[in-house]
Amino acid sequence: MLRITLQPQWQIGRDGTEALPVNALLQLLAAVQSSGSIAQAGREVGLSYRHAWGLLQQAEALFGQPLLTRGRGRGSVLTPLGQQLIWADTRIGARLQPLLESLAAELEGALGRVQRREQAVPRLHASHGFAVAALREQLAQRGVAVELRYRNSLEAVAALAQGDCELAGFHVPLGEFQHAAAQRYQALLQPGAHQLVQLAVRTQGLFVAAGNPLGIRGLDDLKRRNLRFVNRPEGSGTRMLTELLLKRHGVAPRQVSGFENTELTHAAVAAFVASGMADVGLGVQTAAHRFGLHFIPLLKERYFFAAPTEALARAEIKPVLAVLQSPAFRARVAALKGYEAAGTGQVLTLADAFGG
Repeated sequence: MLRITLQPQWQIGRDGTEALPVNALLQLLAAVQSSGSIAQAGREVGLSYRHAWGLLQQAEALFGQPLLTRGRGRGSVLTPLGQQLIWADTRIGARLQPLLESLAAELEGALGRVQRREQAVPRLHASHGFAVAALREQLAQRGVAVELRYRNSLEAVAALAQGDCELAGFHVPLGEFQHAAAQRYQALLQPGAHQLVQLAVRTQGLFVAAGNPLGIRGLDDLKRRNLRFVNRPEGSGTRMLTELLLKRHGVAPRQVSGFENTELTHAAVAAFVASGMADVGLGVQTAAHRFGLHFIPLLKERYFFAAPTEALARAEIKPVLAVLQSPAFRARVAALKGYEAAGTGQVLTLADAFGG
């Protein structure tokens, strides 16, 4: 079975000069940041001391200012420019990685069809999430093929209704917003004809800088003019949740500075806040934890895969269900900060999940 991996790569140069191999530089800078030693960093990334120094000198000549400060007895420390380069790469990864993973899965499927693959491969369309990424890893480890396409929750369920996929990932908040959120998906799903497989329960909340220096306590603070917000795109489940929460608190979108600024994923929102380009965003706790942010929990939600009832009995879907229901995958989900896996793999009717 083919596995394709796509990674972002960027270069910087000036007219008439050789482009700087930025990826190698970024690896070196990250290693210096963690070790404080150019020699140690070079060994970690597989560069000789001479090569590491040469790469740093080439970069500093290009930018016209140092990337490191070096002092006796305290090792090497990144300058603000060096730190900003690492943050730029982090934002690129957070923003592009889901798109690249989705494209890689599409390419795997296209090449598989050209190879006249004997067994049908299930198509999974889902909003990006850490448990979905963990599922893809577990499926790959077990040799279970899926065609994964990342898209927002509403697009995923619409694709299922149109027959463009067999599994569609979406999320619905628990509590007072469940009915309003579930309605827009139930309009595309039919009782009896569709069932749900629970992936996880996860916590959504506000991302703010480490230590919460601006003293943000909750959604009411978003009316403060000095706060810069970063949102999720129209159609995403988290964007809908944001709008429901703001309405409950009597906060109009026009009162929120940066409401129209969007990032595609929870990780991209967290990276945006962590880099200082925004003061607050909303997303899952896992992203806040991974980027060292302070997290203010607001509510929990369930993430489901919707599927045609008859599809759940197909030979190509059964291995996916087996992974979802395995103790190993439950343990993987439970290990994610802010995730709960007690119901992972459970198959539910629409009435079981949402009542009625």
